[in-house]
Amino acid sequence: MKHLRMSYLIAALAGFCLHAQADGPYGCMSADLSRAAERGDHGLVRFATFNAFLNRNTEGQLIADLRDPDDQMEAGNDADVQIKAVAEIIQRVRPDVLLLNEFDYDGNGEALALFQENYLGVSQNGQPAIHFDYTFNAPSNTGVPSGKDFDNDGSTTGPGDAYGFGFFPGQFGMALLSKYPIEDYRARTFRHFLWRDMPDALLPDDDTTPAPGDYYSADEQAVFRLSSKSHWDVPVSIRGRTVHVLAAHPTPPVFDGPEDRNGRRNHDEIRFWADYVGPYRGARYIRDDAGRRGGLGSYRPFVIMGDYNADPFDGDSFDGAINQLLQHPAVDAQITPASLGGFADAAAEGLANELHAGNPAFDTADFNPNNPGNLRVDYVLPSRRGLQPVCGGVFRPTENDESFYLVGAGFPVISSDHHLVWMDIRVRGGYFPFFR
Repeated sequence: MKHLRMSYLIAALAGFCLHAQADGPYGCMSADLSRAAERGDHGLVRFATFNAFLNRNTEGQLIADLRDPDDQMEAGNDADVQIKAVAEIIQRVRPDVLLLNEFDYDGNGEALALFQENYLGVSQNGQPAIHFDYTFNAPSNTGVPSGKDFDNDGSTTGPGDAYGFGFFPGQFGMALLSKYPIEDYRARTFRHFLWRDMPDALLPDDDTTPAPGDYYSADEQAVFRLSSKSHWDVPVSIRGRTVHVLAAHPTPPVFDGPEDRNGRRNHDEIRFWADYVGPYRGARYIRDDAGRRGGLGSYRPFVIMGDYNADPFDGDSFDGAINQLLQHPAVDAQITPASLGGFADAAAEGLANELHAGNPAFDTADFNPNNPGNLRVDYVLPSRRGLQPVCGGVFRPTENDESFYLVGAGFPVISSDHHLVWMDIRVRGGYFPFFR
């Protein structure tokens, strides 16, 4: 096993060097992640996804935590320390387009505005402030009551009975921030799409009955939504070219029973994007929240981003769920963002990590080392058409790095149990009005 781990380390180092060579003096090995101007000179756009752990246990608590950082600090509020660490990570990486997972949604966008004004817009430990002129925020299925007993516990009012697990509407939501204009009038959301309307859906089965796929009753299937949060297609205008950010956060494939209802849902939430960017015929079943049918179209560039709660080798996901994207002919997965910190953490923690088949340098989440261990679950996946991935990384420094305090080791987490994943992508072409 030690020889295997050493081969992984060599592969990770080789990957870093290869990416750096591909980009000349500006490469993934650069210690200065903040050279945004130089990225622009190279025609690169940095896309990033970050499960920032900015969810709270009660509705409105995130807004309260974000409202006055000075008062929070004087009161010794740990929430302020965590939010500052999240903000500093973002300031260090300096993405151009950023998806935040687990950011509680509120209808007025107050939390997102406060996060920008009080944290991103203020220097954290000497890092330059950062601001995103454009944002996209929309409702999430999490915590929205269904009136059904989805988890079969005899009640219809628990968090497991909501359209997506949550204690209040919008918990564990998403937010998109961009330095480039967001064409929000053309955005599509798929929050209401029913799971049963996906052809050959992997609906869970009640093995005590002869009928297939009947864990949920007919009445429950008539309202059960596929997205545990939502699926978004958000067009971003970058130097005369529209790039579609495809954002989602599928449910974890655990916390269920032998019917594997969450594992199956996770698989089909991931499959949704595979169908959406695939051949036209395979996407005809898709209907967005405005009633428009069909997928994206094979000529439109896209970047799939988010916490997909699925590792290609390890963990509990159903039937290689994430490979539906990693091996998709429209997706360019040739570059895998990596970190030396991922290798170091797996080696130090051992336990379940020692049994993993995947390269620990690619891990993006630091879970319980007993089970499931560290996993690769967060992704930035560009399309083959119209985009050229140049290099990428995971913000996961080693103990010898001066920024290690932002991720730390063990629990409670300092910033998040996930690590920001970024990729520098060259947007090809100019203005093509017929290919948008």
